Amino acid sequence: MLQKDSKIYVAGHHGLVGSAIWNNLKSRGYTNLVGRSHKELDLLDSVAVRRFFDEEQPDAVVLAAAHVGGIMANLHYRADFIYQNLQIQQNVIGESWRHGVKKLLFLGSTCIYPREAPQPMPEDCLLTSPLEYTNEPYAIAKIAGLKMCESFNIQYGTNYIAVMPTNLYGPNDNFHLENSHVLPAIIRKIHLAKCLNESNWDAVRKDIDLRPVTLKEGDGLLRVNGKSAESDILRVLAHYGIEPNAVTLWGTGSPMREFLWSEEMADASVHVLLNVDFKDTYDTSVKNADGITEIRNCHINVGTGKEISIREVAELIMKEIGFKGELRWDSTKPDGTLKKLTDVKKLHSLGWHHKIEIDEGVHRLYEWYKQGICINHQSV
Repeated sequence: MLQKDSKIYVAGHHGLVGSAIWNNLKSRGYTNLVGRSHKELDLLDSVAVRRFFDEEQPDAVVLAAAHVGGIMANLHYRADFIYQNLQIQQNVIGESWRHGVKKLLFLGSTCIYPREAPQPMPEDCLLTSPLEYTNEPYAIAKIAGLKMCESFNIQYGTNYIAVMPTNLYGPNDNFHLENSHVLPAIIRKIHLAKCLNESNWDAVRKDIDLRPVTLKEGDGLLRVNGKSAESDILRVLAHYGIEPNAVTLWGTGSPMREFLWSEEMADASVHVLLNVDFKDTYDTSVKNADGITEIRNCHINVGTGKEISIREVAELIMKEIGFKGELRWDSTKPDGTLKKLTDVKKLHSLGWHHKIEIDEGVHRLYEWYKQGICINHQSV
């Protein structure tokens, strides 16, 4: 059990989940927390990571840092997704072992499961059939990370736990129009469309001043911010499917998704960090034909066990924001995996259940998004 004064390194403490885990630990009285921004510590740099562990000597590590993105980013930057994530994991997990870290929590993703996985997806369906093509490099990196944890535990007796969260959303989310995940991207697109529909240019300019938008044109880039001409702003937003009377989203809207509020993911993560040991994550009674106990699939799914279609999510967001325009779907673009529901029986058996449902979560996130724009604009 970690003591309240144990030194805990949270890698990725400015990110969506990392920041929530940091705050959750502090709320529980764990104040000896260590974090480094990317500028302060490049986790791709093995020498810098080793120096950091030499200096800080953490008792526990939460590996929430990762190179992440949506379908478009995963399709276009496949090498970046596999290389950067493997490198981060190699450096942080490797140095944790070399420095005798007592407890490590590795955050993966449910995209590790096969495209045609049984629904809901149990932990033991890992590596049973091909992965979804669009995010295969990222998935392979995350599988390698959970297998590193599993293998170090088996060979060296370490206590490294891997959790696989479903689709997350919440405070500090990424709202980039090209690289964000589906739910925050839809919120921003519909918010901007509503502002255009109401000719509220002050609100449009506040939004893109906080998060400038770029469009590739030929060999150049058109980057718009709050000071750009209306015609340029309209052209760039239209490229991303944002118009005064309509919003166009990728795919058909039919894929089913499970969404978990990021602060609840943080609570589940901290619960596992403090209360679950490696020995709690597998069944020793299962043996193969040779009588050998096969210790595998020790990771833990973290989710709600409930699903909703992308179309239903978009309609829910339209209602929350109050956009009266048309919702369109570009079926020439990929849908991604059609169903991705987690089996959370293991998580429940370990003592944690979710509380925030999707309608409440969408309301909370949109309120946070609007507040962020206002605060940023006032401080400029």
